[in-house]
Amino acid sequence: MTATLRDEIRQRKPFRSIYEEAALNIVRTAALLSADFEQIFKPYGLTGTQYNVLRILRGADEAGLCRNDVRDRLLTRMPDATRLLDRMEKAGLLSRAREQEDRRLVTTRLTKKGRQLVDDLDPIVARQHRERLGHMSDKQLATLNSLLTQARHPE
Repeated sequence: MTATLRDEIRQRKPFRSIYEEAALNIVRTAALLSADFEQIFKPYGLTGTQYNVLRILRGADEAGLCRNDVRDRLLTRMPDATRLLDRMEKAGLLSRAREQEDRRLVTTRLTKKGRQLVDDLDPIVARQHRERLGHMSDKQLATLNSLLTQARHPE
């Protein structure tokens, strides 16, 4: 039998509500998934947020994105995207250039090194997804995705 959240966190009393239990289940699951990926990225000198930036910039192709667009697309909130991008630029993973037409706009793009790294990580990340979620059917995963979307966007 699968351990419940109460078992995992060794909580003896029932949760105050089903809402509390669901919210804490989401937090616990997110923390577990995040820790898994942080371990994967660590040998590459990356954090999960830096990997997310690499994926975002790969999706932008040669056009690149400005800092605020990168920040707004991150999976987790990042109050200081400038410092994050500074570190990644220093590591040679991305480049930033001021645009000629509008000197206020600075476009961020993947370097060859950054593109190679994110591409190399694809099969490793895919394998981790399968290891963590592969026991669930496509229908269950579709339901999970739908429920999580509803939780983020109550109407």
